[in-house]
Amino acid sequence: MTLRPSSTLRALLTGTACLFLASSALPGYAADDAKAKPDVAADKKADKDDALPPLPDDKTIHQSIQLDGKTLNYDATVGSIPVRDAKGKKIADVVFTAYIVPGKAPSRPVTFAFNGGPGASSVYLNMGAVGPKRVQFGDEGDSPSDSSVTTDNPNSWLDMTDLVFIDPVGTGYSRSLEDDDATKKDFWSTEADIQYLSRVVYDWLVKNGRLRSPKYVMGESYGGYRAPRIANALQTRMGVGVSGLIMVSPYLDPAAVGSETALSPLPWMINLPSMAAANFEKQDKLTPAAIAEVEQYDRTQFVTDFLAGRSDPQAVSRMVAKVSEYTGLDPALVARMDGRVDSMTFVRESHRNERKIGSWYDSNVTAYDPFPESPSQKSGDPILNALLAPTTSAMVDFVTREVGWKTDAHYEALSPVVGENWQQYPNEDKPVSDLRQAIANDPKMKVLIAHGYNDLSCPFFTSRLVVDQLPTFGGTKQVKLSVYPGGHMFYSRAGSGIAFKADAKALYSKD
Repeated sequence: MTLRPSSTLRALLTGTACLFLASSALPGYAADDAKAKPDVAADKKADKDDALPPLPDDKTIHQSIQLDGKTLNYDATVGSIPVRDAKGKKIADVVFTAYIVPGKAPSRPVTFAFNGGPGASSVYLNMGAVGPKRVQFGDEGDSPSDSSVTTDNPNSWLDMTDLVFIDPVGTGYSRSLEDDDATKKDFWSTEADIQYLSRVVYDWLVKNGRLRSPKYVMGESYGGYRAPRIANALQTRMGVGVSGLIMVSPYLDPAAVGSETALSPLPWMINLPSMAAANFEKQDKLTPAAIAEVEQYDRTQFVTDFLAGRSDPQAVSRMVAKVSEYTGLDPALVARMDGRVDSMTFVRESHRNERKIGSWYDSNVTAYDPFPESPSQKSGDPILNALLAPTTSAMVDFVTREVGWKTDAHYEALSPVVGENWQQYPNEDKPVSDLRQAIANDPKMKVLIAHGYNDLSCPFFTSRLVVDQLPTFGGTKQVKLSVYPGGHMFYSRAGSGIAFKADAKALYSKD
């Protein structure tokens, strides 16, 4: 889940370092800590936070699901992993939800799943994509008052792997025990985030005796930024091998999607195929062949005309004609923009004649525009507005009523506090760099990158370009890119969820 597109949230994903571990510190942290001067005020605040009521002990219940006509029994556990500083003091509680099929051999895989934001809990992958229970969200017609009653998820991955959904600090029920400044430094930055979450994975494996199991890391949106970096950290720092990576609508290359430079055509290139896909879908003309044509134009004539610039009127005219054709937008509007249509203009204008607004996460998911007379969008995103209530209610009901893990804390499905305070370095390609290193480290590790055609928050063409630039790694085909109908949460569409699971089966197979 990606927390954009407001100006505050948009800034988050153009994105960050003290390294904290659950039981001990990474090499180098203790020395840095020793140099720091004592902060009496912070210590007092931390002591006060330590007085918070402790979280409940881990709680497990036994449940079952019908998958492919068969009953699968499993244990559902809600619990927490402590995060400690270099001196052993607990500075945070990270809450997880695990679904384990008991009695399986050590060869049974276990998958660790993270959503993104930053500021999103793991409820979206849990109760939308691969967990054993699901609640509907992310599709046309969904609304905040929709039922929060969960049903068996026919596309659950529990028949292939045990599942552990992790909520980073500040999301779900996970909490920091430090003051605000220390929390920002120790948890709400790109580097600290990777280090403490890698240790949380390690500690869960040790706590549950699963170090011999095949291990997979799954991340959606900013979680897709996390996944390759956590895999590399597990391999090189934690001493844990990773058998596979699953990146769902990943935020994979911050520098490519940023608009800090007026010279790069990449941000415009990356958006165009997703805009075209949404337009084709409205006309029932969305096919891989139709998108391949757009991609070919995008890589060739579009780039040439873009770089020719406004000093070449013929180049601009060609861009305007093609972009208008592919997006379905008014040619006069596209002409005013010289063929350079940004994603927010597209979602605003593509449904304006219907007096509706499209979602940045799937531009064909719409809501009525409460301010149709306004030249710019003044309301929230249709998908974000619709999903918060049913997902929060469903998860809280599951944790507190079904499992019986009782807490008075509020469940943060989408935390604006985390997003607004996130620290990052915008122009860096560390997820791609770490992906390359993780694959090179382990030629047996498989990678699945999955996208929805209509997603403008994390467009699929970014990953297409990234994959095409990867080394061959000795000719092995370790990376598969799949694109499905739908948007950011493409798995909310039944057909796409089925296709996603089919691709995942190949990832989990031993062949």
